[in-house]
Amino acid sequence: MLDPLMRRLIDSPLDRVGRRLAGVGISANAVTLAGFAVGLLAIPCLAAQWYGTALAAILVNRLADGLDGAVARHTALSDFGGYLDIVCDFIVYAGVAFGFALARPENAVPAAFLILSFVGTGTSFLAFAIVAAKRGLSSDARGRKSLYYLGGLTEGTETIAVFVAFCLFPGAFAALAYVFGALCWLTTAARVMSARRGFG
Repeated sequence: MLDPLMRRLIDSPLDRVGRRLAGVGISANAVTLAGFAVGLLAIPCLAAQWYGTALAAILVNRLADGLDGAVARHTALSDFGGYLDIVCDFIVYAGVAFGFALARPENAVPAAFLILSFVGTGTSFLAFAIVAAKRGLSSDARGRKSLYYLGGLTEGTETIAVFVAFCLFPGAFAALAYVFGALCWLTTAARVMSARRGFG
């Protein structure tokens, strides 16, 4: 929901950094994989309840997620790059919830609910993109992307915000996970309705 606003704020500085990285020969996929590796470090940090360190890893991961696209736009957008980006994103998203489950036993059920909710948003997003590609549909409403980007109530900006809240207020993880998970299901329902209208 907030991604279009956030893009207006961050696209220009990300584009400048992306141009420089591309200029020295760093590929978009290298940025994606480096960010993914850092994002995975959040899991053991969360398990150890090192919430500040975990938050730093998550933020670096999210920065890399913005930079890889900027680098790709200064080299070449690729189908594999878009695929790799999405795969790494959803593994890190689930990994954050898993890390909180490892941190405290009482977090296990809300973490499982959050991962289930991410399955809903992820599959509704990717399945729409597959059918849109089959039908030759495209959209640049969210910037140049490797695949059709269908928005929703819970997008990247909202996910980052809730991850920051998780790390700053770990005692509130369960409540926040249930609320955000419910919002994810509203996003999934809205995407299914969009698909029904768009695909008939």
